[in-house]
Amino acid sequence: MTAFESMLADYNGSATATPNAEQEVCQKIALAGLRRGGFFDHTAFYGGTCLRLFHSLPRFSEDMDFSLTEKRDDIHLENYFDAVREEFKLAGFEIEITKKEKMAFGRVESAFLKENTEAYDIKFQTRKMVKVKIELDTDPPLQFNTEQKLLLKPHSLMVRCFTLPDLYAGKMHALVYRNWQRRIKGRDWFDFEWYVRYNVPLDFNHLQARIKEFSGEDVSREQFMEQLRNKLASADIDNVKQDVLPYIGLQQLPELDIWSNDYFLQLADMIRFE
Repeated sequence: MTAFESMLADYNGSATATPNAEQEVCQKIALAGLRRGGFFDHTAFYGGTCLRLFHSLPRFSEDMDFSLTEKRDDIHLENYFDAVREEFKLAGFEIEITKKEKMAFGRVESAFLKENTEAYDIKFQTRKMVKVKIELDTDPPLQFNTEQKLLLKPHSLMVRCFTLPDLYAGKMHALVYRNWQRRIKGRDWFDFEWYVRYNVPLDFNHLQARIKEFSGEDVSREQFMEQLRNKLASADIDNVKQDVLPYIGLQQLPELDIWSNDYFLQLADMIRFE
């Protein structure tokens, strides 16, 4: 049995079973390859996939987002591709890594992607439907904290990740400032609910740094909360639900019944700041 087959077997019949299990296994192999190359000496993992893999977020996440831990211009994703290829080869795969130019992103997607973000797709010769998307912010907003999180397969390794309060800050920045117009990324709302449910404190210092880097504004906590409430009150909740459906399992579907503008406004009142 290959490492890939062993990891995939872990999902069968488990609470974490998902139609996207193959893609999730490949995300873990990609992390192992990056670690093999020393990537996490200079970077940290953040975003929804980090929350899924290391904190059991009950939804699938497509993109693997990374940030430099300090501003520098000599760290690039392609420096670590040989190690990633070697890790996938050990798991039984030949892969192709292709650069995704900003112009190749959809209009909505690219509006929130900075010019200096490096984005690549890892594709597989034998599994055409599986693709791992990785992005590195090479000029990140700072004032965040990291921690080492353990991954046991494909072998034991440590991955440097944003702490939960800083993951939360990144999510709230996306929820409020992402310009989706008619398309709403309901996954942001799903994750927001998760953070409130588990009483995770929000690191407002890092959130402020993200807002200033994105818009040049110095936003107070009160101003941010006003912007958040306006976003939550005005959104089309049916569109929010429709976006998140492909990323959750059947067991999560009944939980969406309570979703309404008022429900999310009450969640906002429960935000706990660090």
